[in-house]
Amino acid sequence: MVSLKNVTKKYGDRIAVNSIDLEIHSGQFVVVVGPSGCGKTTTLKMINRLVEPTSGEISFGGKNIESINPVQLRRSIGYVIQGIGLFPNMTILENVEIVPKLLKWPKEKTRKKAYELMETVGMDPSVYAYKFPSELSGGEQQRIGVLRAMAAEPSLILMDEPFGALDPITRDNLQEEVKKLHKTVQTTFVFVTHDMSEAIKIADIIVFMNHGSIVQVATPEEILRSPANDFVRDFIGNHIAARGEDATVKDVMSENIKTVSAQDSVETLRLLFQNGQTKYLVAVNQSGNTEGIITPDRLSLCSADGAVSDLMNRNIASIRVNESRETAFHTLKQTGADYLAVMDERGQIAGLVSNTELLDSAAQDLWGRCEN
Repeated sequence: MVSLKNVTKKYGDRIAVNSIDLEIHSGQFVVVVGPSGCGKTTTLKMINRLVEPTSGEISFGGKNIESINPVQLRRSIGYVIQGIGLFPNMTILENVEIVPKLLKWPKEKTRKKAYELMETVGMDPSVYAYKFPSELSGGEQQRIGVLRAMAAEPSLILMDEPFGALDPITRDNLQEEVKKLHKTVQTTFVFVTHDMSEAIKIADIIVFMNHGSIVQVATPEEILRSPANDFVRDFIGNHIAARGEDATVKDVMSENIKTVSAQDSVETLRLLFQNGQTKYLVAVNQSGNTEGIITPDRLSLCSADGAVSDLMNRNIASIRVNESRETAFHTLKQTGADYLAVMDERGQIAGLVSNTELLDSAAQDLWGRCEN
């Protein structure tokens, strides 16, 4: 998909990227992580020729990108930045449709794709299509930024710290949505961040950079267990297993859940969240089996007469309450699930585990609980 061979970028005497080699395979979710100034954003921008390398070769789809017109190259690669960059004088629909229109897609195909994408992230086109960016929250605007990058069905999407300016809850929700979109469309993602927790949560492969060089390329599990050097180890802290081998699923799961029916009204479910009675709502069927998870942010996108079943996250795996935290981590990664339903000895749901709970637990082991 993308190949960088002996790529260097210099600004005068300063070396921003130093002779790096990297292979990114089709369908991967690659996260480039490292401290500020390590060269990760420069590397990302060289892939779509926003920055030209000083030396070396970059290929995309088997072609040297120097042989591809820069404008055409950028139109074939999705690009999402922290500042979002929506056009304020255009409606949400116009923003999403802009690249397919530049590529001269038929109007019917363009409109259908835009509507499909909006529905994928729970943004009803009948509600949002003709609003302007100023009428949306920061999280909603960033969702549209992601959809705009995906609208022309690119085989590669570049994301440069897209969620860095968002509040933690919105950021967490968008991380989950982007990972879910990745699983659905199987597009290759290259995502830049300086947040190791974010990298662990969403990456298939982590590329760790420092001082313009690639220090380590590994899966999240591998990079946590076997950091390449002291700098990587200091950056992420020692592996959670060093101080938390005995932690079980019960230690990290959220027990603040309530079971509901998918047939319950939207207003009923909103009241449960507003009254602080629960963190998650678990929709179950008449047999008591879990159908899906409902979170406050997803419910907020549903109109009063909307169908709750349409907003449920059904991407769930299950795990026994006495399993280890490490098993939970591997289960989430291997199944691609967003949540683990924790089952007790009777086979009934006792709690939920998400990547967020696991990362919070790991952080507490490494650095202690933050006190206000």
